[in-house]
Amino acid sequence: MHPKFLPLTADAAAAAGAGAVLSSAAEADAAANVCWASLLGGCAPVKRWGLDRRLRQLSEAAGEFAGSRWWFHDGAAYRRRVTHAQGRIEEAISEGDGPEFARAFAGYDHAVASVVVAAHSRRNARIRHGHAVERTRR
Repeated sequence: MHPKFLPLTADAAAAAGAGAVLSSAAEADAAANVCWASLLGGCAPVKRWGLDRRLRQLSEAAGEFAGSRWWFHDGAAYRRRVTHAQGRIEEAISEGDGPEFARAFAGYDHAVASVVVAAHSRRNARIRHGHAVERTRR
């Protein structure tokens, strides 16, 4: 089943071979589905579904895939986008705001997918560059 809340992240992780990100995205997406149903149904409290923990795990998996050096230096703007979007989701949950939850999730999905794509592109560029250097030495 294709994720409803994290389709960009799932597609990017699958294309990049980022298994830990893909697995965390599936878990976060499942928790988001339950949380969404709770928000729509007016059930309280929605925090008990553990979405906040799943989002932290997904953010950490994306950071690990990107590499801590990049994540905390050159990729700091990406990290801030992920953190900000995650905070918007948590705020929407605490306010019981379904429409804002959906908007915030779209932003979070885009932010995490961007990290995966950037990290994968960086890796591919290093590989291509490494092969080019190797060929010139021969």
